[in-house]
Amino acid sequence: MVRLLVAQTSSALSGHEVGPRKGRKAAELDPALPPSDALPPGPRHQLTHGLRRQKRDWVIPPINVPENSRGPFPQQLVRIRSDKDNDIPIRYSVTGVGADQPPMEVFSIDSMSGRMYVTRPMDREERASYHLRAHAVDMNGNKVENPIDLYIYVIDMNDNRPEFLSQVYNGSVDEGSKPGTYVMTVTASDADDGATANGVVQYRVVAQSPQSPSQSMFAIHSETGDIVTLAAGLDREKVQQYTVIVQATDMEGNLNYGLSNTATAIVTVTDVNDNPPEFTASTYAGEVPENRVGTVVANLTVMDRDQPHSPNWNAAYRVISGDPSGHFSIRTDPVTNEGMVTVVKAVDYELNRAFMLTVMVSNQAPLASGIQMSFQSTAGVTISVMDVNEAPYFPSNHKLIRLEEGVPAGTVLTTFSAVDPDRFMQQAVRYSKLSDPANWLHINASNGQVTTAAALDRESLYIRNNVYEATFLAADNGAPPASGTGTLQIYLIDINDNAPELLPKEAQICERPSLDAVNITAADADADPNVGPYVFELPAAPAAVRRNWTITRLNGDYAQLSLRILYLEAGVYDVPIIVTDSGNPPLSNTSIIKVKVCPCDENGDCTTAGAVAAAGLGTGAIVAILICIVILLSEYDRCRGRVGASTRPGGEGAEDYDLSQLQQPEAMEHVLSKAAGVRRVDERPVGAEPQFPARPVGPHPGDIGDFISEGLRAADNDPTAPPYDSLLVFDYEGSGSTAGSVSSLNSSSSGSGDHDYDYLNDWGPRFRKLADMYGGGED
Repeated sequence: MVRLLVAQTSSALSGHEVGPRKGRKAAELDPALPPSDALPPGPRHQLTHGLRRQKRDWVIPPINVPENSRGPFPQQLVRIRSDKDNDIPIRYSVTGVGADQPPMEVFSIDSMSGRMYVTRPMDREERASYHLRAHAVDMNGNKVENPIDLYIYVIDMNDNRPEFLSQVYNGSVDEGSKPGTYVMTVTASDADDGATANGVVQYRVVAQSPQSPSQSMFAIHSETGDIVTLAAGLDREKVQQYTVIVQATDMEGNLNYGLSNTATAIVTVTDVNDNPPEFTASTYAGEVPENRVGTVVANLTVMDRDQPHSPNWNAAYRVISGDPSGHFSIRTDPVTNEGMVTVVKAVDYELNRAFMLTVMVSNQAPLASGIQMSFQSTAGVTISVMDVNEAPYFPSNHKLIRLEEGVPAGTVLTTFSAVDPDRFMQQAVRYSKLSDPANWLHINASNGQVTTAAALDRESLYIRNNVYEATFLAADNGAPPASGTGTLQIYLIDINDNAPELLPKEAQICERPSLDAVNITAADADADPNVGPYVFELPAAPAAVRRNWTITRLNGDYAQLSLRILYLEAGVYDVPIIVTDSGNPPLSNTSIIKVKVCPCDENGDCTTAGAVAAAGLGTGAIVAILICIVILLSEYDRCRGRVGASTRPGGEGAEDYDLSQLQQPEAMEHVLSKAAGVRRVDERPVGAEPQFPARPVGPHPGDIGDFISEGLRAADNDPTAPPYDSLLVFDYEGSGSTAGSVSSLNSSSSGSGDHDYDYLNDWGPRFRKLADMYGGGED
């Protein structure tokens, strides 16, 4: 109910009550609400001409509702009324969150009276405010007033304790830190309204354990929660960890009205290198056998009160005096932190029988500021060296000597002696051979004198780069015995002990002089200057060599062999050539080169037919000739009446013989193009021909049987003959055959008309007689 106090300017207005403007609703407040919740009066106007109605809507101020109210519920908040409810029935309703939207039915309204209620306790932490709209309609649902906005605010109560983000906080601080050093920050939050004292939190330290060296080693900032050191004296070696209980209280830290909570802060005191390492003893001792490397001779122990297995605790050792040659080093055991004095360079008893070392220990990390090294950080180490039997050694290893090859057996080369390093032991050294590949040397077992057991040859397979190597053993008679090896290298100086050899061994040349020539050279197993330039000569005997051949010098190592005469019959010739080297004295050698002379084409190349001519008749042709001889002799005997008609040439018996065996091969391409080792068994080998003993001169006709038998035996013993039954093939006899000529044979031409022997004219001069006998017609 709003009462307006109006100045009495006119008696006519006296006693009038002003209500809401027509068509507007008014909010009638519950008299039970506190006066502060009443609608404030509108602004007063100095009315000089009476009361004048202002053109404005009623505005309902925000409604404040305390949270956690105990009721009873429903509890009236406000009444909404329209001035039209005097004329017609009005129905009231509210909409919005908390009314017809979740959370539902927090607020309700009496539809007839317009009284609005809260139905249950409010929780500001759940929802701090509500915005509703009030509606007025007639009984038909027609709007009679515009909706009014209602704002409801939940008043905060201190119903929530501060909550720490973690119940345990961990932090660290270096030992020896100054007061005021930051350690960590703890944080608590309060769900209450932070704009009021209900949500303002303050901190304080409740307890500390242990309380050493002071019960107040740490303090906390009341507003920020930063924990800092309050007193000096933090020492990790005495107290490694502190437990601090901190409290957070709301109501700005008022312990009488505020709510509190606690958390634990664990402060770890971290180590700094404020304790230098110290040896547990002032002197240490050890011993080591000489020539032993990698042996631990002494263990050094230290004490360090800093945190184990940290850089402030890990020890680093070094030798500061007593070992100028660097025989020893000190390694740190990562588990025990001990220093292991180790031999890294062999010691010699004959040079040093003992060592006096001064060693120092420090940490991996430098000492903290203001901390000095202790006098106990240095110590002495005495190391005794034990004498052992050492092996003899050769002072000059490998030893190189030079001498000419070919020195006779028994020649003293050198004395290859060893030295026994054990000067304080009376021992004898004996020598023996360990490696002598060619068995050329001998060594005296007592004094190491090396002599030759055979002539040394520089051209031997045991020589590498003119050097021969032998290994010898020197052993003492100590307990236990010891031995050492030495290598003797002998550089052999070349002498001219190898004659040169002619190259190549075979060649081919045209039967008529031309630009064609054979290039020849020589190979010599000796070394310079006992090799070229070479001298190539033809021997004086036999005279035919110089008559048929000539040598032209090209340079120091090469010459050319060519024909001297205008024509040389095709064939294979053994040409001897004398080759002389440039040694002092020079050596000569007569070598044979097989030269195949053959007819050539216009390009100077040996023709296929020429190759056959140079090689002579093939093996098959030789067999055919022998068969032909048998036929001719039989015909000769028939004419004398000693054989039957069955043996006549051209008769029925002659038809059993295959005269094609007398024909030369039409071409040699199939012979020359074959791979090595593959040839027909009835062809003459293309390569060098084997040499056989000369056969007897042409036989007497009565001894033809013996002649044939001898030919069979020669064929059986021929290494080039096939190892299976086949047509008997006679070997090529070479040029200048010792077989007799068939030119002395004569025969009747009777019966020859049945065969045409004119093709014998195409077989060359060797078959000219047969051509005359059988192919010449009646003459």
